[in-house]
Amino acid sequence: MRKSTVSAIVAILCFSSVVHAENWGHWRGPTGNGTAPSANPPLEWTTTQNVKWKYKIPGLGSSSPVIWGHRVFVTTAAPAVGKSAGDGALDFKVICLDRAMGKLVWEKSAVIAKPHQQTHSTNGFCSASPCTDGERLYAHFGSRGLYCYTLDGELVWKRDDFGKMDIRNSFGEGSSPTLADNKILVPWDHEGKSAIFALDKLTGKTVWKTDRDETTCWATPLVVDNEGRKQVVLNGQKFARSYDLDSGKELWRCGGQTERPVASPVAENGVVYVTSGHRGSFMGAFRLNGKGDIKGTNQVAWTVDRDTPDIASPLLSSGRIYFHKGKSGQFSCVDAATGKPYYMGNRIPGLDSIYASPVAAGGYVFLTGRNGTTVVIKDAPKLEIVGTNSVEETVDATPAPVDNELFIRGEHHLFCIANEK
Repeated sequence: MRKSTVSAIVAILCFSSVVHAENWGHWRGPTGNGTAPSANPPLEWTTTQNVKWKYKIPGLGSSSPVIWGHRVFVTTAAPAVGKSAGDGALDFKVICLDRAMGKLVWEKSAVIAKPHQQTHSTNGFCSASPCTDGERLYAHFGSRGLYCYTLDGELVWKRDDFGKMDIRNSFGEGSSPTLADNKILVPWDHEGKSAIFALDKLTGKTVWKTDRDETTCWATPLVVDNEGRKQVVLNGQKFARSYDLDSGKELWRCGGQTERPVASPVAENGVVYVTSGHRGSFMGAFRLNGKGDIKGTNQVAWTVDRDTPDIASPLLSSGRIYFHKGKSGQFSCVDAATGKPYYMGNRIPGLDSIYASPVAAGGYVFLTGRNGTTVVIKDAPKLEIVGTNSVEETVDATPAPVDNELFIRGEHHLFCIANEK
């Protein structure tokens, strides 16, 4: 074999060893269900063990990180400096880190603004997670606008003309946008005129806007493909609804939700699962080929009326739906096909108050509490705890498992968890 050929093969092998096999471009991952099909992150860590790096994030936010290739993106809202300092103005930032070392690649100030409304004591002003398709990054700051960047940090376009949201009880904003085909979907449910927008992801121009007879909802849209037709499923207090992705036309709806839904849907095999858990409990399995109002029809495959989640979204993995009760650490698992429980309302030691949604990777489920504790259980019909870990700071954002790493956004730091070599 020629020396040049050998050198080329060695170079390819070396390059392949650092190529990342999977991305996490949305806060619910590549499947939209909270799963990372080919990831195998560590099962054990401390603040020093298996911490590849941690980066101190300026300001506050509970938005989740997204990862693409060799870069990690996160958003935050930090106190403004200079002329705007001291009057309550915040600097809404987009941060890009090198995935290998956790070093800053670029940081952009999207907008400096003083929030027009207060927020809940456990919520900040940067709760919507960014998303990326590997070509552009989209950072949503709610009433402060949607900003599109290249992955090198150049602003491509912005939309700051949606107006100001009036959130129930001044609890703060939080719905994240969703990318699908050539569109980016922006939910806009509040106490004013609610709607869902579909924008051209390349230009930011409105493709369609559909008004919604809904009040405040913090859920994120889920795009699902059913028999070659893509639907946008969005939670709501009055109805869970599905829209045609191309036109924005409502396809079906179903009532039964509890007050002010937060959890986002998950879907698989022609069925979407929608849930809410504030002042009541509801989870419904809806067949995607329904039309009109499907309540009370056979398009509702099954329902659950206990122990359903409030803030944390459910996880759909291996034909099972995992979810917390309300905001608590009590945990349940049901069969996705039938709704029959494998276990319900089990207490998980170390977990109490929950905002982050569960994620699955490598045959395990990762459950993260506000106290910074992550409990790892087997992705199985029987509840089996295999590890309890902590980053020792508040965690409200949903972790992101990618390849052999787990990214956890805490109150002060972004952690990259990876097995020490």
